[in-house]
Amino acid sequence: MMNMMGPINMIIWIIILGFIIYGIFVLVTKLFEKKEDPPVQILKERFAKGEIGEEEYEKKKNTLKK
Repeated sequence: MMNMMGPINMIIWIIILGFIIYGIFVLVTKLFEKKEDPPVQILKERFAKGEIGEEEYEKKKNTLKK
């Protein structure tokens, strides 16, 4: 019975370590994720829905980026 505990403990620790590495990876990727201005995001959504044309989209995007 004691011989079985060694491999089981090792598997449990590998799983725990995997969760820790995954958590660190998620946190780091969130920190470096490019966040866009909410007005620019709304403008992109309106363009995607077809509410505004390409010319108007470019004009307003340039105005917002200034």
